[in-house]
Amino acid sequence: MMSLEVHLKTVAYLRGKGDRIAKVTFRGLPLYSRVAENCEEVAHFNETFRWPIGSRLDENEMLEIQVYNYSKVFSNRLVGTFCMVLQKVAEEGHLELTDTLIDDNNTSIKTSVTIDIRYQPMNGTGMWGDGEFLDVPDDRDGMFAFETDSLLSGQSHGSGTSPGRSLQGSIPTFRKAGRGVFSAMKLGKTKTSKDDHKRGDEPAVLEMEDLDKKAMRLAGMLEPDTISLASVTAVTTNVSNKRSKPDIKMEPSSGRPVDYQISITVIEARQLIGLNMDPVVCVEVGDDKKYTSMKESTNCPYYNEYFVFDFHVPPDVMFDKIIKLSVIHSKNLLRSGTLVGTFKMDVGTVYSQPEHQFHHKWAIMSDPDDITAGCKGYVKCDIAVVGKGDNIKTPHKANETDEDDIEGNLLLPEGIPAERQWARFYVKIHRAEGLPKMNTSIMANVKKAFIGENRDLVDPYVQVQFSGQKGKTSVQKSSYEPIWNEQVIFTELFPPLCKRIKVQIRDSDKVNDVAIGTHFIDLRKISNDGDKGFLPTLGPAWVNMYGSTRQYTLMDEHQDLNDGLGEGVSFRARLLISVAVEILDTTSPEVISSTEVQVEPVSNISESATGKVEEFFLFGSFLEATMIDRKIGDKPISFEITIGNYGNQIDGVSKSSSVKKKKKEGENEEEENELIQNSSEDEADEEADLTSVSSTPPMKPFITDRNYFHLPYFEKKPCVYIKSWWQDQRRRLYNSNMMDKIADKLEEGLNDVQEIIKTEKAFPERRLRGVLEELSVGCSRYVTLANKDVNLAGRTKLDRERLKSCMREMDSMGQQARQIRTQVKKNTVKDKLKLAQNFLQRLRFLADEPQHSIPDIFVWMMSNNKRIAYARIPSKDILYSTVDEETGKDCGKVKAVFLKLPGKKGFGPAGWTVQAKLELYLWLGLNKNRKDFLNGLPNGFEEIKATKTGPGLQSVPPVTLIYNMKQVFQLRAHLYQARSLFAADNSGLSDPFARVFFSAQSQLTEVLNETLCPTWDQLLVFDDVELFGEATELRDDPPIIVVEFYDQDTVGKAEFIGRTFAKPTIKMCDEPYGPPRFPPQLEYYQIYRGNSSAGELLAAFELLQIPFDAEEIRRALIAVHDFAVPQIKVGQGGRNELPPLEGPTDSERGPILPVPLGIRPVLSRYRIEVLFWGLRDLKRVNLAQVDRPRVDIECAGRGVQSALIQNYKKNPNFSTLVKWFEVDLPENELLHPPLNIRVVDCRAFGRYILVGSHAVSTLRRFIYSPPDKSCTNWASAAKLMNGYMVLTNGCSHARSLPSLSSRTFSRPAGDITVNLEAESPVRKMDTVVKLDPNEEESDKEKKKKKKKKKGGVEEDEETDERALDWWSKYFASIETLKENLRAQEAAQAEAEEREELEMATETADIRADDLHLKGSRIKERYKEKKISKDKKKSHAGDGLEKLPPKARVDELVVYNKELENEYGNFEDWLHTFNLYRGKAGDDDEHALDDDRIVGRFKGSLCMYKVPLSQEITREAGYDPNMGMFQSIPHNDPIRVLVRVYVVRATDLHPADINGKADPYIVIKLGKSEIKDKENYISKQLNPVFGKSFDIEATFPMESMLTVSVYDWDLVGTDDLIGETKIDLENRFYSKYRATCGIAANYSVHGYNIWRDPMKPSQILAKLCKEGKIDGPHYGPGGKVKVANRVFSGPTEIEDENGLKKQTEEHLALIVLNHWEEIPRVGCRLVPEHVETRPLLNPDKPGIEQGRIEMWVDMFPMDVPAPGPAIDISPRKPKRYELRVIIWNTDEVILEDDDYFTGEKSSDIFVRGWLKGQQEDKQDTDVHYHSLTGEGNFNWRFVFPFDYLMAEEKIVISKKESMFSWDETEYKIPPRLTLQVWDADHFSADDFLGAIELDLNRFPRGAKTAKQCTLNMIRTEQELPTISIFKQKRVKGWWPFVARDENDEMELTGKVEAELHLVTAEEAEKSPVGLGRNEPDPLEKPNRPDTSLMWFLGPLKSLRYFIWHNYRWLILKALGLILLLLMLGLFLYSIPGYLVKKILGA
Repeated sequence: MMSLEVHLKTVAYLRGKGDRIAKVTFRGLPLYSRVAENCEEVAHFNETFRWPIGSRLDENEMLEIQVYNYSKVFSNRLVGTFCMVLQKVAEEGHLELTDTLIDDNNTSIKTSVTIDIRYQPMNGTGMWGDGEFLDVPDDRDGMFAFETDSLLSGQSHGSGTSPGRSLQGSIPTFRKAGRGVFSAMKLGKTKTSKDDHKRGDEPAVLEMEDLDKKAMRLAGMLEPDTISLASVTAVTTNVSNKRSKPDIKMEPSSGRPVDYQISITVIEARQLIGLNMDPVVCVEVGDDKKYTSMKESTNCPYYNEYFVFDFHVPPDVMFDKIIKLSVIHSKNLLRSGTLVGTFKMDVGTVYSQPEHQFHHKWAIMSDPDDITAGCKGYVKCDIAVVGKGDNIKTPHKANETDEDDIEGNLLLPEGIPAERQWARFYVKIHRAEGLPKMNTSIMANVKKAFIGENRDLVDPYVQVQFSGQKGKTSVQKSSYEPIWNEQVIFTELFPPLCKRIKVQIRDSDKVNDVAIGTHFIDLRKISNDGDKGFLPTLGPAWVNMYGSTRQYTLMDEHQDLNDGLGEGVSFRARLLISVAVEILDTTSPEVISSTEVQVEPVSNISESATGKVEEFFLFGSFLEATMIDRKIGDKPISFEITIGNYGNQIDGVSKSSSVKKKKKEGENEEEENELIQNSSEDEADEEADLTSVSSTPPMKPFITDRNYFHLPYFEKKPCVYIKSWWQDQRRRLYNSNMMDKIADKLEEGLNDVQEIIKTEKAFPERRLRGVLEELSVGCSRYVTLANKDVNLAGRTKLDRERLKSCMREMDSMGQQARQIRTQVKKNTVKDKLKLAQNFLQRLRFLADEPQHSIPDIFVWMMSNNKRIAYARIPSKDILYSTVDEETGKDCGKVKAVFLKLPGKKGFGPAGWTVQAKLELYLWLGLNKNRKDFLNGLPNGFEEIKATKTGPGLQSVPPVTLIYNMKQVFQLRAHLYQARSLFAADNSGLSDPFARVFFSAQSQLTEVLNETLCPTWDQLLVFDDVELFGEATELRDDPPIIVVEFYDQDTVGKAEFIGRTFAKPTIKMCDEPYGPPRFPPQLEYYQIYRGNSSAGELLAAFELLQIPFDAEEIRRALIAVHDFAVPQIKVGQGGRNELPPLEGPTDSERGPILPVPLGIRPVLSRYRIEVLFWGLRDLKRVNLAQVDRPRVDIECAGRGVQSALIQNYKKNPNFSTLVKWFEVDLPENELLHPPLNIRVVDCRAFGRYILVGSHAVSTLRRFIYSPPDKSCTNWASAAKLMNGYMVLTNGCSHARSLPSLSSRTFSRPAGDITVNLEAESPVRKMDTVVKLDPNEEESDKEKKKKKKKKKGGVEEDEETDERALDWWSKYFASIETLKENLRAQEAAQAEAEEREELEMATETADIRADDLHLKGSRIKERYKEKKISKDKKKSHAGDGLEKLPPKARVDELVVYNKELENEYGNFEDWLHTFNLYRGKAGDDDEHALDDDRIVGRFKGSLCMYKVPLSQEITREAGYDPNMGMFQSIPHNDPIRVLVRVYVVRATDLHPADINGKADPYIVIKLGKSEIKDKENYISKQLNPVFGKSFDIEATFPMESMLTVSVYDWDLVGTDDLIGETKIDLENRFYSKYRATCGIAANYSVHGYNIWRDPMKPSQILAKLCKEGKIDGPHYGPGGKVKVANRVFSGPTEIEDENGLKKQTEEHLALIVLNHWEEIPRVGCRLVPEHVETRPLLNPDKPGIEQGRIEMWVDMFPMDVPAPGPAIDISPRKPKRYELRVIIWNTDEVILEDDDYFTGEKSSDIFVRGWLKGQQEDKQDTDVHYHSLTGEGNFNWRFVFPFDYLMAEEKIVISKKESMFSWDETEYKIPPRLTLQVWDADHFSADDFLGAIELDLNRFPRGAKTAKQCTLNMIRTEQELPTISIFKQKRVKGWWPFVARDENDEMELTGKVEAELHLVTAEEAEKSPVGLGRNEPDPLEKPNRPDTSLMWFLGPLKSLRYFIWHNYRWLILKALGLILLLLMLGLFLYSIPGYLVKKILGA
């Protein structure tokens, strides 16, 4: 036997005196030493710990020793930990050492430990099971009662167990043994050898978990790593040996339709292949198509058009839809145009992207009809998919520059190569089995009468869909077992951007074809893209299809299920398919170039290809059937279990007409016998009669209570069994099971960790370490187990590849887990938890097996031969294997199964009620492994066989089990309270009561009226609960308790509002009722309603065994087993009677028992102060308006009422602000009851009507903690400042740090000195901390200033102050925002890198003493790395020096979200509570709660323990009436001027048919409304409004501002696009001072003028006064002192005339901008800003309809009026004129052949235009007949245009069509297009070539024609570019290019041109003429005369041309004519001549 022994000798150098205890952990199993008492320096433990081990010691396994200070009362305190890798031990087998411990922070401490380790390897390899885990000690105390035990373990013959089962038999002995075992374990001395073992034949095995828990309890330690917090969600208790966990979420969520919105912006296209095309982009999603406008003759059109598609479909359908972008050339009304290229991707791919979107990415176009061609061009677009509730972060839309790197920004998900290849996807469809009838039998009988033969009633074919294409096989007429052997071939780019192939069997029908079943093949699961990956491959394998029930009806209500929506409720068929992919070599000539789908026949595959057919055996036993819905309770009920078609009696097998076929279904007798004859002889006689029994006998249910019935199964448990035949592919399922089990364990552990964090228990990091340890052990175990599978036969390629990749993945996961485990520290727990959750997702993904084998099992509840409700159980979960890890998690275990209604019936409330709850035992395995099938059942049963079995047939499975062991228990359910329940009544409250079910009993709590947070405080006692099976097994594994919550209604049935599950803590009768397990603790249980959580229950449950007489037991046992029984010893505890129940204490509550004292929480006295501010937006109640409301606050039965508001309309604020009440609340904050806020309206005659209510579920944020005095000393502040210094010197872009408000460093980098002065007034020296944003920049700045003074004019750098406006500030700020985002990303990347470095250092073997050296070295290395990294980043760091220095523009802050999100909703002291009324919506996650909001209560709470310390109340100016709410402003009405600035809106949802909108702004505040309808912006989805609106309002009556964007319509009403609401009141009163943002700089004129009526100095004085702080004191030398801080800054200001004045404003402003550094009162003040708010539309809740950028200023009317509003009107474009002179062309390709001479020539002219649609195109005259390609023109084009400098766009306004009402404004990039053409007289002109110049950046022209080459275009990125707006005048040669047949660029000519840009004013002063006209005419070109020769001497030239070129042709022709003439004459004259001759004339 292998084992590891550790001898722990001593621990030395301990500090202090005390008790010590040590914990030694190996492989996750901790052992504890005894307690070494009262030791000082040295603790002598001198103990040996031994672990028997089943697998070899791995050299990187760890041993961990932890030493604790032991305490009996408190939890033990860790002194230190010693960890070592056992590499040396594994090699040498023995090691002695002394080493130091390390503490929590991984630093070594003095304490050292001395140990001696021995490892005893063994030659064989034992598994866990064969050896003993723990030797049993001598029975010194006589504590082992083996006799009882041997009885229980069922040696009696009847129970059908064999000695092999004794495993469970001996577990209980230990559990009863109580102290003995563990003392052996703890003291570690009494080790005995195996021979002393009482029963040598049964190895004593204990599960780790149990050992662990007990051991811990003994050691008084409650946080070992691996202990599972059983309590977490009651049901995730330890994965026990007998029962499995039920799933708490009941409702199917997959098939339900949801809202989706897909928004696609087509920005532009580039490099489209083709000459002079007119491209249109078609955007197609599913079947919806939308088109962009057409752009004429351009290969790089710019569209910037936005399309939105709305869908309301289930997620699966949505994600399978294909998004298709295609570019079409010259489409118009009459013709559809020619397709240039397409790009396809499914919606799922977009949705799985980060933020569900692609932003500014280039899609590659490819031609589907010609796959040999390459890329056909690129389309740049944004695609986003928004589901309900997703919020999309759009990267900020600012002026994007157009120089995009196409290759680096392709529209492809991460990890997909840019060059995708074409591939063929072969889907082979072989055959199908077990199809259902798809026609009524009436028709069949008619047919039979006519034709006389029986036909199968289905005509199946298979349809395959992939990436938007469909292929079909042929139809096999009338066949239940069709054989196709065809393959469907798709040609698609690989890797495809479509995730799933949909395979559907359909029934061909004359009217309409319907689906029989659907299967989706997920390509990610059948391929692997790693470097050792494989192409998609599958099968040949059977796939199972599930859908609606099999009986045929004309209108199948569950037809959706057959289409693959939702969970199938019945087996439909199975289909044999295979998938293969081959990458095409598109260069080879025989490739078919089209991508049409093809269907071809393939050869048949052999029977054995899918595995050997084996006989499987399924056994099930129904132990309990309760909670049967009362609707079906009146008829007898039976349960049917089916697997595939086996066992299905009603509508199972459709018999095939050719019965001659030998069938696999064991249904009728002949076939059965035929099968049996094939089996081996000895089996045949034994099983001659074994038919399947698939359903239980019908039984009438009994009543449990008003809602539910149960079946009286008591001691008789019916059983079913089915034999079936399937291909043996169990390995696939085993593989999944192993991974699933690892994943389950991981998930449970992670839930624990989250729970520990949530409940703030100690040491979450330890539990996480344990979880990761478990994971790595699990992974290595998986690899060893899977290794033996590697070369099994009968497997498909996918099986082999998948196994390899799973092993690789698991191996790496195990290593990563180990690595992460070492880094889990207290501060990194949350990050590491995220990583661990990624592991979980990876595991679940790996575990899902794409190739099916055995179909799932369905359990149906039948009543009256109808199917009522079902449960579907995956076959892998109950599959048996001889290896424990491979067995399914529910195999041989009792599982609680909840039956649900099928299909759509299960949606919504109907699906929430349980149809029935079964306790079900299932076992599935090969028939030959059948002997173990009863092993998992609770012990103590007898089998009853079917009646007809003859003698000797022992192996027939039982039809009933009779239990004769029963245990009697009492269940105590302590229900304390629930919170956040579902609102079921119209009042917005519920009248809840709880109903507890256990076994066949149920009880109710009392009903509490009108509350969502009931405190029942009630104990429900269930007496005489009878449970069957062995006591000890029950102790480990009680059945679950179901608690359901209902809302009591006066009329009708109570309404279901939620359900939760729990497991009780069990006390057997021999255990004492005492700590640590009893009394049990109250815990929170999550309540679910369908899939959405509906509150929490605080409760505890205990199950106590009722003791019985020894004599009684004896009699009972004798009655069962006919032999005498010796006296029974009950364990050492004797009989502990049940703890007494206290009587009801409350007289008025009647006979209700309260929760007993030990369990109910300990209470303390708290005082809760309530600030009543006011009520807002109250809606009508019962049509009457609310007039006199009052607020009632209630918590734990106590409460307080606000003052009555006398007239809500006049003043909705309360007159008395603060009230308080005292209440007893639990000490533990997590158990605090919720606080209820209810608003009632006081009507006449003393009537009260509930308006609405709100439950504050957690009071934690309102708990007051006294301020920490230590904070005021300046040391900590200096620390803070040093932090800032580090930040600012560390990176030159300090703005990137999100923690500092992004404006801290945006002022000119001068000297900001923050001085901190020590508190002692004696020292006058100031501690000066210099804040210098970055030295270099400030130096530069100074130089610049010097230059300026000298009068050196810098053209580029200094922006003209006059040219700057508000928009310059805005755009500069957006740039900053973008840079910040980039810098944040960079910082994130850096942090990750740092982490990797940490990992590297930690995994390296570092001894403690050289850690420091190494650390510093690493830091250096890191610095180097960082430096190199910074160099790479051109944005951050030194990159700034490379950019031209940015002009200093004052900036504001652009928030890309709502302002309140940045400042905690401005609830710094005034909170807003939404009031609800009405029933909660049944929608998922209550997304529609907004409809239920009936108003808002504004106020706040503050709670604290009484009495409070005196210091607070003694402070000066303390007002006792205000309690904790000192210095709060009055709530009297106040008049305010509200100024709303609306900058622009982006991405509006289109409102018109043309896909555009005509937006305008509407602003509402109270009763006043401003409609800006006349200024609507035509056809624009990104309108720039640039407006400000002033409204006067009175708070509190008018405090909710609504800004809406409407769409203007010529006829009909205008539609709302979206709106946003802003609560102005909270902003107005907030301490963040959100009334008017504080600018970064103070100036009195210009674009950055100060907007606030109060100057900075006044604001500062006011803040100091309100905060009761000293200051401000302005000192000489530009210093100011506030509190104990000194700030310094400039003191001069320039006015309009440039005069300098002294001022303190700059200083004051610096303090305001650093206000958060002021102690005690400091906070970030709201800066000057623009906020971005999402626009929402009530009709489409939760989906953004666009965004609006705006800000709000508020000015109280009682202070001086503010100045006029800033002008933010949109910039007007500037008029320019571009003059282009075309001088000459050269080397233009010659297109025409001369008619006569055949010479090549061209008639050249040049065309040019600037604006998008060629509306301003201009042509030169024609240079005829150029023979060399040279042309001379001297021709001038003049293009006037409007240009926006800031956005670099040309602005065009024009009508879209003849029918347009008004002009639409377009913005397009300034691109000049020049084309060269060949003029033809009669046919169309020929296009020769073109060049496009972007006027902002184009290559400089070449000096001469020779230097002008194609490279000027090709290498455009590398060449220096110029901008015409800077240069004004440019002349040079540029190349013309076109593309040849192979899409290669070719040079088609060169042009010498001159570009001259003038402004409109200059153009007026010096006008020029077009062409060569006046004014300023150009001279005529000097063209050579060949071109004019025609007209001068036509004859001469004709002779020259014709004779010169064609003389030989002419001579030949003449010769031929002469010959023909002679022949003709000859024929003509010969007859006469002959006659003459004949007649002899």
